[in-house]
Amino acid sequence: MSDQNSGQGQLFTDAAVGAPSYDEADSEAFGYRGPTACAAAGITYRQLDYWARTGLVSPSVRTATGSGTQRLYSFRDILVLKVVKRLLDTGVSLQNIRKAVDHLRTRGVKELSNITLLSDGATVYECTSAEEVVDLLAGGQGVFGIAVSGALRELSGELAELPAERIDGRTLDADDELSARRRRRATA
Repeated sequence: MSDQNSGQGQLFTDAAVGAPSYDEADSEAFGYRGPTACAAAGITYRQLDYWARTGLVSPSVRTATGSGTQRLYSFRDILVLKVVKRLLDTGVSLQNIRKAVDHLRTRGVKELSNITLLSDGATVYECTSAEEVVDLLAGGQGVFGIAVSGALRELSGELAELPAERIDGRTLDADDELSARRRRRATA
């Protein structure tokens, strides 16, 4: 993945795109099972399983450790799954997607929400400012873009409707989870 002058400003601010605030500390207490991750990211369970086994996108909350254990994916994991799906849909090779994911894996959700990915079909570029987008377009080559903040907004809405599971194994009701997040933010 190419990183264009990472010292430049944001392409879109959270406020400009209506992105929700997300507390990554919350993500350590719970995760989403495979079928929930698939539904939210728009992928098949077969894709999810293959990507986990090959290390493309591994669950960061809990990996499968044997028969009967469930993988748990964090919000960030599912956001990356959604981005991978969009890149695949536009024809980017799995090899190039792997490079992009390796780069994105080091980022937190807040950082990811400030990134727009552009690709010419062969290379994936990370843009964090309007100037970087203009520079890429000035080359006259056809590109497509994925605003990660848009995927983040969609995912926040989708996951609000889907069940999460606590690390200790208890299932959270989506309403309870959202209420708990709001209470933590209100008291912080």
